[in-house]
Amino acid sequence: MKTHAVIKVQGKQYITKAGDELVIENVNQEEGFELSLPVIMYFDENSAEIEIPTKEVAGTAKVLENLKGEKIRIAKFKSKVRYRKVRGFRQQLTKIQIINI
Repeated sequence: MKTHAVIKVQGKQYITKAGDELVIENVNQEEGFELSLPVIMYFDENSAEIEIPTKEVAGTAKVLENLKGEKIRIAKFKSKVRYRKVRGFRQQLTKIQIINI
């Protein structure tokens, strides 16, 4: 039995195993929704298998909560002309739990 897998979510790849919790970019689903995630590769300490992502080769994840990331401050400044602007940004995130791979 393979213990770990590489899954692909919204263009990013994560190394996971069953029971892991991940914080990913927002997937616009309510809490409790189950996602199907394509599995790219299975591996353990002895061997690895590369898979072509299809519907048959997929992991399942459950959405735990939707949250916001840390606030990032963006500042613009020009000297000698009294120009200052500060903006903020918070990334929308989703916390998921891997059910099986």
